[in-house]
Formats: sequence, structure tokens, C-alpha cells
Amino acid sequence: MTVRTALEQGTRLFTDCAIPAPRLTAEVLLAHALRRERTFLYSHSEYELREVEWLHYGRYLHERMQGKPTQYITKVQEFYGRPFRVTPDVLIPRPETEHLIEAVLAGPRPERFVDVGCGSGAIAVTLALETGAAAYATDVSRAALTVASGNAARLGAAVRFIACDLASALATASVDLLVSNPPYVPDGDIAHLQREVRDFEPRVALAGGPTGAEIYARLIACAGRVVRPGGRIAVEIGFRLHEPVCAMLAAGRWDEIATIPDLAGIPRVLTARNRSSSQSH
Repeated sequence: MTVRTALEQGTRLFTDCAIPAPRLTAEVLLAHALRRERTFLYSHSEYELREVEWLHYGRYLHERMQGKPTQYITKVQEFYGRPFRVTPDVLIPRPETEHLIEAVLAGPRPERFVDVGCGSGAIAVTLALETGAAAYATDVSRAALTVASGNAARLGAAVRFIACDLASALATASVDLLVSNPPYVPDGDIAHLQREVRDFEPRVALAGGPTGAEIYARLIACAGRVVRPGGRIAVEIGFRLHEPVCAMLAAGRWDEIATIPDLAGIPRVLTARNRSSSQSH
């Protein structure tokens, strides 16, 4: 089987199964099977696959047709221009979450920050490398922390990883910024998600409670404790959560509340400043 034939076969199978981006997905999986860059496929269309390469490719095609996300097959997802290792223990980083990075970089640069619910470590590692700030990252999942710490080591980011609920292990007024992409899918909506998400990504990183907003109440209260006066919070928000989360911030110790939309114009990120005076601590 040549590269050309393999790509034609994979594209046809994915098209028949209604897999999104069938040709691109076939290219990514074939390149992974060959342990080559995708550019190799374009210049070596008559390359004959070795038996072991054909077997790997066939397995990858089958896994993808069963709904397994491509990123869990290749074990990599690019985020903010860097390759992050991903496993079923962590949520696959989304391009939309890069808006959270951009929102932080557009504001006052923190000297010390914490990423709450770090998952793969994409946010913590990216901000550590982009800002040079002292970085902390927390997660309740030790398996996720293993993935995240591996990503930090591979990408050369100095991040301290802590197993705890939210930021409970951090001292009062100890960071300039709390950043988070928390689980925000309403529990009742989980069953209606794409099978790639519903059946393969960790539920603990998705389910946000009955309305999806419950985690934000706890997160904002936690931020009120660990973020110093004048420091900031930056969170990604889910669909329909803009108003309730804004209300939570406004009702607390937060001002300068700002909304950053995604490319579709949907509110995606909220930032706010801790208006507490230093005398209150």
C-alpha cells in the first residue's frame, strides 16, 4: 500500500462514517503511523508502507471511527504554538482557550499566578513561558498533574504543581492572578455532547453542576482569598454563563469586569480586579 492509496482509503472510510475533516484526519493519522511530518506525505505519495506502518495506520483508523479523538490517538495537541502531550486523563486543549491566554497577556503582567484545574498544563505552561512569572498549577486529579508536569518539563517551563481542591493549598493573598478554565457543562447536557467528548474526555473536567455555574461560585470565593488586593481573576466561561458569572463577580469584591468574546462573538473570557484594599487583609 502506498501513501496515496492509504490516504484515499482513510479519507473514504472517514467520509462514510461522517468523521469531520476526513482528509486532514487521515493525513494526521498516517503521518503518526509513519512517525513522519505531514509534509512527507506530499512529497512521497508512492512510498510503500512497511507492514508495521500499515498495521499501526489501520488501528488508528479503527480507533477514530469508534469515536476516539485524534489527539488521544496521536497523544498531542498544539496550543499557543507549542505541542502538548494529552491523554484521556486530561481535557484536550481547545483553540478557544487561547483567548484566555491573550486576555492575561493584554493586562498587567503577574509576578505570581495560579492556574486552577490545570489539566494538561496548557494554560500554566504557556503563561509561565510567555510572562516569566512564578507559576503554580492545581488539580484534583493526580493523573492530570502527571501529564501536566511532563509537559512543563518537555517545554522548559518552571511550574509548581499541587494536588488540591481549587486553590485551597495556597496562602491568602499569595498570587497576582488566578486563571482557570473550569468544568462548566451543565450535568444534564453531558449526554448530548459529541461522542468524542462525551465518551472519551474526563467527566471531572467537563461537568460543572446542575447549571454549569456552580463551580464559578466556589472559584470566585477562592480567588477572593488567594488573589492579593489589586490582583486579577481570568476565567473561561461556557455558553449562557456570561450573565450569572458577571453577577457573581459584581456581588463580590471584584470590579473592572471585562468580557472577551471568541471569534464567533460569543462571550468566552471574563476578567476582573480584586478591589479589596490592602487594609482589609
